[in-house]
Amino acid sequence: MRNFLSLLLLFLAIFFSVSSQAKNDELFNKENIELELPEIIVKNVEQDIVLKILDKDVVKKLIDKEVKVAISGEIFSAKIRNGSLTIPYIFDENETLTISVGNFSESVPITPIPLWLSIIPPLVAILIALTIREVYSALFVGVWVGAGIIYYYKGSMFIVAIFQGFLAILDTYIIESLNNSGHLAIILFSMIIAGTVSLISKNGGMKGVVNRISRFATSPRSGSLVTWAMGIVIFFDDYANTLVVGNTMRPLADKLKISREKLSYIIDSTAAPVASVAFVTTWIGAELSYIQDGINSLNLNESAYGVFFNSLLYSYYPFFTLAFVVIIIWKKVDYGPMLKAERKARSQISTDKLSIDEKVSKDLMDEVTAKEGVAARSFNAIIPVLVIIVGTLTALLYSGWNQEVWNNNSIGFFEKLSDTVGNADSYTALLWASLGSLFVAIILTLSQRLLSLMEVIESVIQGFKSMLPAIMILTLAWSVALITEHMHTADFISGLLIEASLSPYLVPVITFIIAALVSFSTGSSWGTMAILYPLILPSGWLVAQNAGLDYETSMSIFHNIAAAVLTGSVLGDHCSPISDTTILSSLASSCPHIEHVRTQLPYALTTGAVAIFIGTIPASFGISPWILFPLGIISLYAIIYVFGKKTDVEVATGS
Repeated sequence: MRNFLSLLLLFLAIFFSVSSQAKNDELFNKENIELELPEIIVKNVEQDIVLKILDKDVVKKLIDKEVKVAISGEIFSAKIRNGSLTIPYIFDENETLTISVGNFSESVPITPIPLWLSIIPPLVAILIALTIREVYSALFVGVWVGAGIIYYYKGSMFIVAIFQGFLAILDTYIIESLNNSGHLAIILFSMIIAGTVSLISKNGGMKGVVNRISRFATSPRSGSLVTWAMGIVIFFDDYANTLVVGNTMRPLADKLKISREKLSYIIDSTAAPVASVAFVTTWIGAELSYIQDGINSLNLNESAYGVFFNSLLYSYYPFFTLAFVVIIIWKKVDYGPMLKAERKARSQISTDKLSIDEKVSKDLMDEVTAKEGVAARSFNAIIPVLVIIVGTLTALLYSGWNQEVWNNNSIGFFEKLSDTVGNADSYTALLWASLGSLFVAIILTLSQRLLSLMEVIESVIQGFKSMLPAIMILTLAWSVALITEHMHTADFISGLLIEASLSPYLVPVITFIIAALVSFSTGSSWGTMAILYPLILPSGWLVAQNAGLDYETSMSIFHNIAAAVLTGSVLGDHCSPISDTTILSSLASSCPHIEHVRTQLPYALTTGAVAIFIGTIPASFGISPWILFPLGIISLYAIIYVFGKKTDVEVATGS
């Protein structure tokens, strides 16, 4: 009897189950289901197949209930969420994909893009940049190649795919890159701050700052230190820094018998190294954009500004460069080709022979030269710069403020500050501050009748124009990043690194070296960042996660990698004879270009080596930056002490 009841219950359970399944099957049919496959299918990468349920009644009946879906004979379970069934699936071969659920069935031929092809677009961009020494074309062709590959694997013929890929550069990738509020905010901020720089140069404010500082130059040492200090003060743009400081200090340097080589080295060492790590510059927009794209691709709960601030703890090369310049000036020593140049300058009776025919282009000088006859008043530059600094900090605090965090007595002030800045809307903060700074600069200029309204507008527009090359690089870089995201390039690179059993602790130093080599070869730190950030940031994070590192350790490596791309790019740019800032440093100081490169290279390589071995590598293994920064500066001092030789006789009183 007991066995009979058990069989009866089993039969009833099967009957009701089959009956229920039959009813469910009737709910799914061609009329109420729409199949959505990934727009770009890549082999061996998990992507989502979505079955969109069009009948709202079916959604209500089955919401949060498991539904069986057959994909090419394999059964998957999924729950209805937001009116859809989403099934993660790995496309590992060319196949006719058959998807069945209930009375719905559909077959689709699939030709996934081989994952290894995802490295081709950025690789092509790098190789072209290295070959022709020009970044715009390299990035453009990189996008074209990627788009062409995508269309070819969507089923287009080869020639047709090339043509479709060409059109997609503009109508898909550039448009989609610009159709992003964060990207537009970066463009606006960069233009506004460039307009402000142009205006405070034209109204005599910048000249006033320079005049105030240059009074302290009375000897080769003090003159060199004043040049260094001016480079720090004009921190917001590397071009403005180079042109203003170089052209202003050149006559004074000649008088004090500072060599043109030394002058151009100091100028170059306080241009990109300063602009790259200051938190309100023409660089910061691009840096935040690249970092934000990396964060978005990984779905990390971090802010771009938070990552940038934390990465400063690993930005050894720029800070070591600034320290190296001060030490070598203060000790009045040099080594290598620079020693010969300095001794020759000290022995010169006349400086007439030092001048060269190369001149800074009129357009560049127009951007940083004050209008003739305008009174040079330093406050016309200082006040707008203070507005943008204080405004950015205030806006960051305002947009990221959380009273609960500040009421929590268990955490320290700097942790509270970091949390606030991390939660802030950095793009909005930069826009507010830059707009306020430009407005104040305009009011100061007009109220003192330094320039007419027409001249003010023309000056601001001239500043806007100066950012066009940077905006072009940014836009193309965003397009390349979009291609690499669509083709899952980060998955391919991280897979290679994992297969090679590369320690995540070595990723930052490898990144630094690659960035330096690419930047040296292309002459563009911006172009290097544009190519490497979308590739290395996600890959480094995935390698760290695959190695089983906890979130905190993974984030420290992530911050180190973010710094390595930036600082490696600056090192390569600093050494490269085709870098724009290197060339401008030569021109602005009237130094023969090859002599500038030749005398600067040993100093840059020395600082770069210390940054690698005393900074980046030990920092990856958890040694505190608060130990490494002093240790690195001590190491630089020791190198200068051992190799440095006195530069003969001082030519003026004072020290």
